[in-house]
Amino acid sequence: MQRTVIQRILGQLLMIFSISMLPPLFVGLYYAEAGVYSSFGKAFVATIITGFLLWLPYRKRQGDLRLRDGFVVVVLFWTVLGTFGALPLYFSEAISISIVDCIFESLSGLTTTGATVLSGLDQLPHSLLFYRQQLQWLGGMGIIVLAVAILPMLGVGGMQLYRAETPGPIKDSKLTPRINETAKALWYIYLSLTIACAFAYWLAGMSIFDAICHSFSTIAIGGFSTHDLNIEYFNSVSIEWVAILFMLISGANFGLHFVAWRNRSLVYYWRDAEFKTYVSVLTAVCLVVLIMLIAHQYYSDWLILVTKTVFQVVSIGTTTGFTSTSFSTWPTVLPVLLILISFIGGCAGSTGGGMKVIRVLLLFKQGVRELMRLVHPSAQFAVKLGKKPVDNRVIEAVWGFLSAYIAVFIGMLVVLMAAGLDQVSAYSAVAATLNNLGPGLGAVAQNYSEINSFSKLVLCLGMLLGRLEIFTLLVIFTPVFWRR
Repeated sequence: MQRTVIQRILGQLLMIFSISMLPPLFVGLYYAEAGVYSSFGKAFVATIITGFLLWLPYRKRQGDLRLRDGFVVVVLFWTVLGTFGALPLYFSEAISISIVDCIFESLSGLTTTGATVLSGLDQLPHSLLFYRQQLQWLGGMGIIVLAVAILPMLGVGGMQLYRAETPGPIKDSKLTPRINETAKALWYIYLSLTIACAFAYWLAGMSIFDAICHSFSTIAIGGFSTHDLNIEYFNSVSIEWVAILFMLISGANFGLHFVAWRNRSLVYYWRDAEFKTYVSVLTAVCLVVLIMLIAHQYYSDWLILVTKTVFQVVSIGTTTGFTSTSFSTWPTVLPVLLILISFIGGCAGSTGGGMKVIRVLLLFKQGVRELMRLVHPSAQFAVKLGKKPVDNRVIEAVWGFLSAYIAVFIGMLVVLMAAGLDQVSAYSAVAATLNNLGPGLGAVAQNYSEINSFSKLVLCLGMLLGRLEIFTLLVIFTPVFWRR
């Protein structure tokens, strides 16, 4: 383990992250908000000085970043980032919350979970609202990937960081020959979609400020809003359909977007087994929800019925977490059904959370193969994606991920119930944070302010586990990881 190299990189990354506190500062100055210097100014100074002090002693120390170093940097950066990202909230004069709540809110933003402890959003300063949305935007594609595009200019290679951060069961595929070019390509697509989303929101009726802020959380699959009522505040069918479109796009593999854009053809989407499964699952759930809402005569207007159904299914299914209605009050099994589809989540290589569609698809195909083996014990069956067989090591990795996921879920559920949460609240809170979803049921249906600090810290761990796809975080706790 190269401690000096890790410390130097961490210092560089913190100095880079400190810049993210300047745009909210300028927003506050534009709206002539009081106390903007005391919150964002202090946070900026504290973050950049800390990063500088970490970097300075080892600024001339050279060394290649190894795979294990990459895992440590990723985990350290997310935890340290969550702490320093909480400083503007802690220093703010507009809110009065504990340091645990500040860290919870910061990590929820950076991991694109969208769970919040804040209320009265409509009365908060524009600078603070912008900062929350910006946190989600930065976390959406993974701030490490952004750093990978910058660090080569600082003399640090990025392949190990990319392999440790990129979601999905197959992590070594690159869109371009050089890793920094890959990161740049992903961010160009990310930025282009954000601009297009903001423009569409503005055309649909949002103010410029709301359009920009909500484009951040839409493309990041985050779910934060500038209003307590979330998307429901706007009471606009047009805005909801804009959100549906861009949530669907952002829940798909960004590598697939790159290939389709580079070849100027949409045919690549329909050739992709994961994308077809992604669309099929959401469509099937939409039909089930629609039928049940019609049976219970929940909405009288057909346009509202279809819009609310598709919006909430896509929002929860992609783990965005936007709400245009209180889905927790929907009849019979529907609230639980929506929480359950968040376990599938978005596609690998997307900004979505959950287990990822590709893993669920492989698990399904493996289950079918086992059934076929019962009928034909001597036959050889291959699990295929499209027409290509999948390596058994990948299947084993997916089963390992599922096992770890279930163990973590059960462990967190038991701990939260022991801490005093009821079964429904504990179950939905674990699902909402581990899947980076946000809204839950029961005591966490509106926000997480009422649960105790210990439970919030447990859920912070869940957010990190979900964002780093469990193994990236768990691996550093294994004895073999630290052996030379």
